[in-house]
Amino acid sequence: MSSTGRPESELHRSAQRAGENSDSSTGRPESELHRSAQREGEFHAGAPLVIGLTGGIGSGKSEVTRAFAVRGVEFVDADRAAHAVSAGGTAGFDAVVAEFGAEAVGDDGELDRAWLRRRVFADASARARLEAIVHPRVHDYMVNAMAEWRGAYGLLSVPLLLERGGLLSRIARVLVVDCPEDEQVRRVVERSGWKPEDVRAVMATQLPRAARLARADDIIDNGGPKSAIAPQVARLDTLYREIATRQPTGAPAGA
Repeated sequence: MSSTGRPESELHRSAQRAGENSDSSTGRPESELHRSAQREGEFHAGAPLVIGLTGGIGSGKSEVTRAFAVRGVEFVDADRAAHAVSAGGTAGFDAVVAEFGAEAVGDDGELDRAWLRRRVFADASARARLEAIVHPRVHDYMVNAMAEWRGAYGLLSVPLLLERGGLLSRIARVLVVDCPEDEQVRRVVERSGWKPEDVRAVMATQLPRAARLARADDIIDNGGPKSAIAPQVARLDTLYREIATRQPTGAPAGA
């Protein structure tokens, strides 16, 4: 039984979709292949297919992104973008300091992101103010990075892709990286030295696991060893390249 209250077998009924016998690795009918692509999409002829990669904290999004990158897939990561647009000397940095004061700056002259994290997760109003500064800049940074892509498809790695939805209009498929919630906590505690309750506070701001899985077009099961990632990525890489060649590049199916 998972921490969502649903059996693991049910939560992962989709996790093995990659590579099954169907027209897609999801096992879904072809008519549903691009249900995401038919959102009020901002697709552009000649642009690569865009895959939105998401998952809860500690699910292994970075490992999965690296596995795609090894295969030559271009990507842009929202966490990296957030750091870039709020680094010292940027307008984003100045705006954060103006909003939160000198306490937001660490000894190194950069934003004290640990302090900011504690501040905003303890105060919903503070979180909203920080997001109002950072999120539009991240959006613009990612859109500009996407304009440089030249491959058949690329990845947008966005932790809050489904929660915020600001980039969903540009995405053809949603790829969820999944693992049990207890494993998410263990990984972040081990990796970053956080307290378990701090990890769960972040998780509480994200979609519940079952809700995230329900909105996925494709799922990578990252509840096991890292060696299990590459074969799943290889199958999805094949799928995405096939989809990109079956339609006008960058346009939704049926367009």
